Amino acid sequence: MEGAQENPAESSSSVLRSEEPARDPEVLPPEESESCSRSPEAAPKKLCGYLNKFGGKGPIRGWKSRWFFYDEKKRRLYYSRTAQDANPLDSVDLSSAVFDCKADAEEGTFEIKTPSRIITLKAATKQVMLYWLQQLQMKRWEFHNSPPAPPVAPDATLAGNGPALRLELEQEEVELEEFLCPVQTPPGLVGVAAALQPVPAMPLALQNISLKHLGTEIQNTMYNIRGNRQASGTGHGPPGEDSPLSGEPPRAEQPLPSDPSTPDPADSPKPTPKSSLTANLLQKAKRQNNTFPLFAEGLTRNRTAQEKVLALEQQVLMLTKELKSQKELVRILHKALEAAQQEKRASSAYLAAEDKDRLELVRHQVRQIAELGRRLEALERERESLAQTASLQEQQVRELQQHVQLLMDKNQAKQQVICKLSEQVTQTFMRPPPQPSVPSGTADRDVLSQQEKMEHLKDDIEAYRTQNRFLNSEIHQVTKIWRRVAEKERALLMKCAYLQAKNCQVESKYLAGLRRLQETMGSEANDCSELLRQLIQEALQWEAREASAEGVELSPISEYDEYGFLTVPNYEMEDLKLLAKIQALEVHSHHLLAHEAVERPLRERWAALGDLTPSVELKQLLRAGVPREHRPRVWRWLVHLRVQHLWSPSRYQELLSRGQVHEHPAARQIELDLNRTFPNNKHFTCPASSYPDKLRRVLLAFSWQNPTIGYCQGLNRLAAIALLVLEEEECAFWCLVAIVETIMPADYYSKTLTSSQVDQRVLQDLLSEKLPRLMAHLAQHRVDLSFITFNWFLVVFADSLISNILLRVWDAFLYEGIKVVFRYALAIFKYNEEEILRLHDGLEIYQYLRFFTKTICNSQKLMNIAFNDMNPFPMKQLRQLRMAHRERLEPELRELERLKAEYLETRNSQAPAVPEDCASEDEVEGEA
Repeated sequence: MEGAQENPAESSSSVLRSEEPARDPEVLPPEESESCSRSPEAAPKKLCGYLNKFGGKGPIRGWKSRWFFYDEKKRRLYYSRTAQDANPLDSVDLSSAVFDCKADAEEGTFEIKTPSRIITLKAATKQVMLYWLQQLQMKRWEFHNSPPAPPVAPDATLAGNGPALRLELEQEEVELEEFLCPVQTPPGLVGVAAALQPVPAMPLALQNISLKHLGTEIQNTMYNIRGNRQASGTGHGPPGEDSPLSGEPPRAEQPLPSDPSTPDPADSPKPTPKSSLTANLLQKAKRQNNTFPLFAEGLTRNRTAQEKVLALEQQVLMLTKELKSQKELVRILHKALEAAQQEKRASSAYLAAEDKDRLELVRHQVRQIAELGRRLEALERERESLAQTASLQEQQVRELQQHVQLLMDKNQAKQQVICKLSEQVTQTFMRPPPQPSVPSGTADRDVLSQQEKMEHLKDDIEAYRTQNRFLNSEIHQVTKIWRRVAEKERALLMKCAYLQAKNCQVESKYLAGLRRLQETMGSEANDCSELLRQLIQEALQWEAREASAEGVELSPISEYDEYGFLTVPNYEMEDLKLLAKIQALEVHSHHLLAHEAVERPLRERWAALGDLTPSVELKQLLRAGVPREHRPRVWRWLVHLRVQHLWSPSRYQELLSRGQVHEHPAARQIELDLNRTFPNNKHFTCPASSYPDKLRRVLLAFSWQNPTIGYCQGLNRLAAIALLVLEEEECAFWCLVAIVETIMPADYYSKTLTSSQVDQRVLQDLLSEKLPRLMAHLAQHRVDLSFITFNWFLVVFADSLISNILLRVWDAFLYEGIKVVFRYALAIFKYNEEEILRLHDGLEIYQYLRFFTKTICNSQKLMNIAFNDMNPFPMKQLRQLRMAHRERLEPELRELERLKAEYLETRNSQAPAVPEDCASEDEVEGEA
């Protein structure tokens, strides 16, 4: 017992060795033997030492001496009562901690603030406090710039990440030096040397015991007692010799080799006998608490030439690994290609096989479908776990933001105090107050007291300056950590969106496979077809899915989109319902994949645009599409730009008042078309919605605004789109006026629809120029596209495209005019050109053209075709084609009117002929 107490260095070193990872005691690695043979000055610095911790309850509340040390592997700050304890009392998580020091507190006092608690500590000197604060900042920065999970092969990975991590840490040290100079290591108060010092004495022995962790205290006491007894019972040498507690041969007394790189063979570790009873007890304690390493490896501050060479070698190794991964990717792609070829051969065999073989192939497909379902479930579970992780990261970010704000407020307040004190000191020096005539003794005392106060003020100013510099460095580092956490959160959200998009793609492929099987099998009555019908019914059952984690803003598929349109188109044909759901999944997948790459930068550009003025940049932004939150403001500006020469603030109310006094002849037709407006939009089909009444008033006001047109079928859909976006009746009314009276030609909605017919002929010429193969194919099967495209131009695709693409078309249409409609009409045919060319029957082509615009899912691709692939597209060419076709169309219309007039004249001049066997109505009435 006495020998153990007289030599605390040996006792602490034995505990240090007992807390190392378990390995064979007889053979030690060369690296460990070399590190053990080094002197304490040559060993890497470890963050550990004695600090006073404020805690306790009731009468024992106060400062308690604790041994603190940082674990490099666990990335946590542990503390125990003494350096020789086997089990820690508790630990502090530094990942979300912030540090603070108060100038008005006792010297050496600082705080570690975590989301769950605040730990108040006190160091022996101010230098020790600053050293701990700087080292804890570096450990926290190391934590946030290291991989989240330990690798499988730690040696290789750490060697690869070591140079990069060392560079980042050195850069962080340089940045922190701008705020606070690096503090030298206090000798004997921190590091391994502090464990050799005696435990700081406390006024009361009981006060230093942790009653909160009484079980751990008892365990540590028992381990120390057993270790001391065993050391006294088995020690045969003098007290200065190494105790068997260490389980290793003594190395502290061996001379150091002259060259550390070539150690003397005599200094190499020798085989030792198996551990004794005490060593077994210590190993048992170590196994019970194997997550408690006493010290961690320090950070290397200086880079030598050898380390630079090592960094370059590790970069070469990383590039080699990347090359291997690329080769592995190529191999996987080859396998995927082989699988696709095998599937193609299987499909060919399926078409050529007999019924029995086909049944076997269908069963194989069903098994593949089940396998895809299991993969889908696995992806869903992974997505949920990622969403939970993102939620936790977001919570940590919010907490860090709150801490940063508090620190900034404190810093500002303390700077104000420093400024006031500096002003007071300056005023005291510059304008000293007049001193009354007093005795010399009193004057001397006053001068001494003033000098003493000045010294105190200087000390306070210096303390506040130190605190200010440290808090600035803390704010700087916490801000950088917050930015990195935000980047990680954004990356996790992108990964979640990508996985959700892949999920939609897998589901759409699954449904497409079901549809192909349905088309291939037809109406065969067997067990497999019954199973197929059951799978199709389950796939068509709609369930609106919600996001699985709170705070994760993903984009779940809902029944209606943000403007009230059905997400899954409601096709009349029963066999197209499966196609509708496939289309909805494709649209959702494209939206998720384009969200981060396209939509987020677009939103940022619109947010930074400011006031709207006609420009090339605005034109490009409108072609790319206006975000939903900016679309009402942009459309109001575009409409006002079009109708500013017609606009009057009270015009709309005057037209409504006129409609209340007199009924317009078109009111009946308007009432009939209200119920036919967008049957797939909940705002116009719900009985409780106010949109039908708004639409009625807008159309009646326009019929009074333009009596030459009054009302034409198609205006109801134009006004309905304007209402869905602008929401205000008057804005929708002026939008309708802008389209009919300023954007479209004058007689576009007249009774003869002259300009509409001209545009159809212009479109035929442009299609022959841009898509000659398609037009030759349609001419071969005598397909007239005007039956399909006439309505496109009349209502600007309101009934044809899905809402996501339709509103993007309108964004550019309200700014550039009718040219945009021509561009998108050509782009739609280019988008589906190959599908149309595969059809070889006129009736089948007409059936496909009825709904093929609803199958367009990729808005970005369609926009690129419209504004890039269709160039050149000068407005001068459009005007020339219009003039040429109008010159040919007007004589045809006049000839048609002449023939109509001649027919009516001839019919009126001839008396109605009554057959001989039939009686006239007058005769029948006379007989009655």
